[in-house]
Amino acid sequence: MDILQQMLKRAQANPQRIVLPEGDEPRTLEAANLLLKDKVAKLILIGDPAVIRQMAQEKNYEYILSEESELTILDPLTDPKMPEYANLLFELRKAKGMTLEQATEKVKDPLYLGCLLIKNGDADGELAGARGTTADTIRPAFQILKTRPGVHIVSGAFLMFTPATHLGEGGFLVFADCAVNPCPNAQELAEIAVTTAETAKALGGIEPRVAMLSFSSKGSAKHELVDKVVEATRIAHEMAPDLALDGELQLDAALVESVGKQKAPGSAVAGKANVLVFPDLQAGNIGYKLVERFSGADAVGPILQGIAAPVNDLSRGCKVQDIVQMVIITANQAIGMKE
Repeated sequence: MDILQQMLKRAQANPQRIVLPEGDEPRTLEAANLLLKDKVAKLILIGDPAVIRQMAQEKNYEYILSEESELTILDPLTDPKMPEYANLLFELRKAKGMTLEQATEKVKDPLYLGCLLIKNGDADGELAGARGTTADTIRPAFQILKTRPGVHIVSGAFLMFTPATHLGEGGFLVFADCAVNPCPNAQELAEIAVTTAETAKALGGIEPRVAMLSFSSKGSAKHELVDKVVEATRIAHEMAPDLALDGELQLDAALVESVGKQKAPGSAVAGKANVLVFPDLQAGNIGYKLVERFSGADAVGPILQGIAAPVNDLSRGCKVQDIVQMVIITANQAIGMKE
């Protein structure tokens, strides 16, 4: 978990403006108090200031209540910049048929407002999802912030801190896509692989070695599902020629050196992968949860990849510590995008 400590220190050294649209959600508010205490980020809570302060008083969240904290509480019903944000949304969406009246109403939605703050340069990143679905979080990001140049798909990665120190990078691996795309095609799978490698390098500080997973290793099985992974591997090599990436590989061939040498001799990745790209969401979601539950691994995420600015999602069953960790990660993404 030293990687998380390094990210914490990096965030504290360069505090970013992070929006928490669910400002009056109890776990979010508790996490915000801890984040302000440790000076991790400059927080923007969206919600009714009276409600938020009343909740903070009841729980004695002194850093929420302190005037010295790096905290802004933005009321979408009264903030003087709301017309500016409504005009921005209108300009972005008028080609899709949105009227100014509709934009004025839509901007009151905290999830839309959070993305508009980022688009307008008033915030650096957003974390949401304690109340809503992944789709609720991603939709405004797609419409307002869009994807990064050269990327057409948003995916979800998990940082996996496992007790199996002989695997990955001392037990640390990055898994994707475990959260967003049910059945990516070859082009999309290639983009997921490249963006996940970037996540591993930017957040984990490791040189990525990417395994494109399948139930086949180097032609050991024939099926259209294998063909997709083979094609995705080819495309990923074209997108990032210098990236250590190989496929198609079975899981044991990707992680276990003796198996990798047998099933994929000469591969620069087989047997020592630290980034695992699953062929579809079923495999990815089941895979990370199996590792988490059977090995006692810590799964941190999902970290949304491919958006033009840092926007991350939470599980509705998240804990306070999950929110704290994801704000740290969001801040690190924001720092990385400015470098």
